[in-house]
Amino acid sequence: MPAIVQIGRGWQPSARQRATLVRKLAQSAGDLTTSALAEIEARHFWFGELDAEHRSWVTLVARAGIDGFVSWFADEGRDANPRDVFDAAPRALMRKITLNQSVDLIRTTIDTVEGHLERLVPRGDRSGVYLAIVQYSREIAFGVAEVYARAAEERGGWDARLEALVVDAVIRGEADETVLSRASALGWRSPAAITVTIGPAPARDSSVEAMRRAVADKGFDLLASTQGDRLVVVLGGHSGTAGTALAVITEIADHFGPGQIVVGPEVGDLVDAAASARGALSGVRAANAWPSAPRPVAAEDLLPERALAGDGHARRMLAREIYTPLRDAGSDLLESLVAYLDNSGSVEATARALFVHPNTVRYRLRRIAEVSGYHPADARSAYVLRLAVTLGRLMT
Repeated sequence: MPAIVQIGRGWQPSARQRATLVRKLAQSAGDLTTSALAEIEARHFWFGELDAEHRSWVTLVARAGIDGFVSWFADEGRDANPRDVFDAAPRALMRKITLNQSVDLIRTTIDTVEGHLERLVPRGDRSGVYLAIVQYSREIAFGVAEVYARAAEERGGWDARLEALVVDAVIRGEADETVLSRASALGWRSPAAITVTIGPAPARDSSVEAMRRAVADKGFDLLASTQGDRLVVVLGGHSGTAGTALAVITEIADHFGPGQIVVGPEVGDLVDAAASARGALSGVRAANAWPSAPRPVAAEDLLPERALAGDGHARRMLAREIYTPLRDAGSDLLESLVAYLDNSGSVEATARALFVHPNTVRYRLRRIAEVSGYHPADARSAYVLRLAVTLGRLMT
């Protein structure tokens, strides 16, 4: 800390005057501390809510501040460091009381000391001591700001590392109770609907914080970590949260980098989030095969591309969730679907091929859409259905 000299500028006490003032202040340090604590308790309700241990630490800080001022004043501000006041109590105190409460503590202690100067300091010397207190309190203010800023940086760095570990465990499929505990330490509230989203990493670190604020406003939890050129986002929603994961990611898509964003399927627990991550990763690898896909896109909407890219899970999903229900719903539906696709989507041609009325074909097409969730008249849906039928036949 740079030396602070010329205390009072227009008032330079002699060595004898300074020694006398320092002796009086030192003798009264105990009484000043007691008075300051009484004022703190009277003015600030939070002090009374502290346990005995933390109140004792506040007492140490108040006494260290007063003793520090005496030493600082005696040495004309050259060697004594006001920031050392906060070393009198454990760092845990900085986690127990807020920055605003620390400011209240400093302000009240200073007010108390100033209030007792009339009986401790002769009238002619008071203005200089008042100015010394102002200078000393300025350094104390800088000191407390530095302590909290450093603590925030350390906590932010630790939180970022812990968050990266949690997200990495999810991606690797190694999430367990330990990971749940770590996520809880980051504010994760164990939501019931969880999705993993993977997209290009943003150019600015502030983008992730902007995402966090945006989803928090909607009642969602968010864990995020940049892994190389990609950003992995674990999104958790509770009952009553506004919107689905895909809708929420759509609103914050601009905070990702340029490129496709894939939202994995929803799971019920962070331990199971690896399944969502697997779908999102597979979707990212296959997304280039569907250039006109929406951004973001659900991993389940990329099932054909994922299946062709070698994703066995996607192949099984197409066969199990589309082909099998159609087959089990009756041979007429599956036969009509194949005929409709083979006839380039012509209802009349399909009716002639099946020897049925065109309205029967239309009815069966509606039933196919009800059973599978895909309508054959839609080009994209027809592609999904064709591939599902092919894979279903190969796998059964």
